[in-house]
Amino acid sequence: MRHLPVLRQGRPYYSVDRARAVHHRTKEPFVEISQANVGLIRRDFLQLEEVANMMAGFTSEELVKLCAKAAGHFAGDTLPLGEGTQSAEEYVEATSATTGLPHNMVRRNQAKIQGVLANMAGVLRGLTRNLDLAILDRGYGEASGAVVSYFRRTDSLGVVLPSNSPGVHSLWAPAFALKTPLVLKPGGQEPWTPYRMIQAFIKAGAPPEAFSYYPTDHAGAGEILRRCGRGMVFGDVSTTKVWARDPRVEVHGPGWSKVVIGEDLIDRWPEFIDVIAASIAENSGRSCVNASGVWVPRHGRAIAQALAEKLAKIQPRAADDPEAAIAPFADANVARRMNQMIDGLLSERAPPM
Repeated sequence: MRHLPVLRQGRPYYSVDRARAVHHRTKEPFVEISQANVGLIRRDFLQLEEVANMMAGFTSEELVKLCAKAAGHFAGDTLPLGEGTQSAEEYVEATSATTGLPHNMVRRNQAKIQGVLANMAGVLRGLTRNLDLAILDRGYGEASGAVVSYFRRTDSLGVVLPSNSPGVHSLWAPAFALKTPLVLKPGGQEPWTPYRMIQAFIKAGAPPEAFSYYPTDHAGAGEILRRCGRGMVFGDVSTTKVWARDPRVEVHGPGWSKVVIGEDLIDRWPEFIDVIAASIAENSGRSCVNASGVWVPRHGRAIAQALAEKLAKIQPRAADDPEAAIAPFADANVARRMNQMIDGLLSERAPPM
């Protein structure tokens, strides 16, 4: 069985305390993952200010170039995995095995991450409203005719990650280019993507100290978010409600996206069946932005029937089929949400969240 270690500022650490992720189909243990306890996390945080100061010695241009190199390594190279290695195809197979996500969708999310890393200069232009990145190096400059200054607000970004889709990992990648050390808590069923991204960064020449990878329990996740100056958390209500009013933490989830057709357009509902089905089924229905309800003032039975017929045509295909369709019911949770939507449409009332 493969074993994933903790990464303490880039250094592998094999813990006595270990968890296992199972294969989604066989339910047999698939990978063993070292666990970081709260005490270990606290000790490591004492060194993060020093790591942040080291990161400040890089120019933004240098870090953007490192991201571009990491993009190629992440997408195609064989990279370290614990005491062994993992090829790009083995990454796809492992991610699918523990999450249940079809190979086709893992590759699509892999390409999304690669695209963000390869185009990091454009991403930063968008995030900074086209700010001259040299200002991040000097600490001051001019933008739109006004003098501006820049200073670091935190020594680290802590991210508590989900297991639903690898694509979310593109959200924390820009922090590296902004000279911020990363403290990552992977999802229990999807430890692969952040680990592989870290190894791609290191192979590209990034300082290993910039990356900490802590598989841990809820107490450890809370410790990360409390000690980081800025954080991101993904999860359901029970996971995110604690942080909903903390201005330091950006909350992602739970996903309660709705498709709403108003009185003005409801009689044209057949025009919208395709977009409703895509809103439900894209990314195998696993994204937090997938539709969890369809709200209509009337025609509920007809819409439910048309939507059911549309979704019934979506079939899983072989992993190597270039025309592979997407199975919308990759897990029981997606099927449950779909049943709620159909029930709500048939009664022509708002379905439950």
